[in-house]
Amino acid sequence: MSITTTRHFVTYTGVKLPLNLNAELTPAEVHNRITFFRAGYDAAGLLLRVEKVVYGEIESFHDYRYYPEGALHEASVVSLAEETRTLMQFDPAGTLLSSTTSEYLVED
Repeated sequence: MSITTTRHFVTYTGVKLPLNLNAELTPAEVHNRITFFRAGYDAAGLLLRVEKVVYGEIESFHDYRYYPEGALHEASVVSLAEETRTLMQFDPAGTLLSSTTSEYLVED
């Protein structure tokens, strides 16, 4: 799966993954924001990546993988400031099977 559409949002609601993004921004509104979420979708509309952008820099990001029927299979959550990556795996019903946090080396 590859990203075919990029959209921008003010915030998200809830704690369940993938993030539930809301308050979509127009391209003109993105330039006036200090903080926003950039979301990448595949051709089928599945959310593949979310980046939290602060002052033009990516602060954190999520990458998502799905089962063939569309349920979330894996979520990778990276905090660049903390240099950590949490990898979560889910069963097809959405139950968390595992969660592992490890060091994430930021390349210069």
